[in-house]
Amino acid sequence: MQDIAFVLAGFFVGFVVGLTGVGGGSLMTPLLIFFFGTDLLFAAFTKMGGSVALARARIIDWSVVLLMACGSIPASLITLYVLNQVGPADPAVQKVMTTTLGVALLLTAAATLYKAVLGKAGPRHAIPSAADARPRHKALPVLFGAVIGALVTLTSVGAGAIGVLVLMLLYPALPLPRIVAADIAHAVPLTLVAGLGHASIGSVEWGLLAKLLLGSLPGIWIGSQLMRKTPERVIRSILSMLLAYAGTKLIAL
Repeated sequence: MQDIAFVLAGFFVGFVVGLTGVGGGSLMTPLLIFFFGTDLLFAAFTKMGGSVALARARIIDWSVVLLMACGSIPASLITLYVLNQVGPADPAVQKVMTTTLGVALLLTAAATLYKAVLGKAGPRHAIPSAADARPRHKALPVLFGAVIGALVTLTSVGAGAIGVLVLMLLYPALPLPRIVAADIAHAVPLTLVAGLGHASIGSVEWGLLAKLLLGSLPGIWIGSQLMRKTPERVIRSILSMLLAYAGTKLIAL
């Protein structure tokens, strides 16, 4: 019965990630609180499955993903090296970081819900547009990617929730479905690097990971299919609730 519960939990999280780009660490971390590396690898393999479906639909802006990864991957590797040399970060420092991020996510959730209820629906064109994929400044995705890389490696939370927040701020012209797609694709190499780094120090429960992936891979495929057909107001409403949940959880850590 417990095995079935893990599979169903994986399916639910995968579905939510495919629909909104948020949820891998935010929803799964409470379940995997004692299996830190498992959480990161779960996100990596789950979002890899979603990225394949989104890439085939041609709604991933790879230039956006590349710029973010140029900052996040080196930052994750540096953070793993530091953790290996000096041990985990001071709990007080982690508390300040997670609380600050939690407040930011709560504010973003409120703004996202406001736009979902009172704002105009954004464009949903799937064919990439060079104008849409231009950031406010090319250095900013690399810089914020580095911040995300370090935070995800330290806490396992944020590749989806914080990634969506950053992309919405840096790429205001990018339609929401393509923000979600870029966020999912960017999380794959980041969580894979961070997860394998933690696996190297023996903090991965491989049996549990397999059960979760058994549910999450079909879940994210179904979610990513529905994401392209669901009205943007609905996605923004769901996204606002998930951001609020993630923010609350970060504050409570």
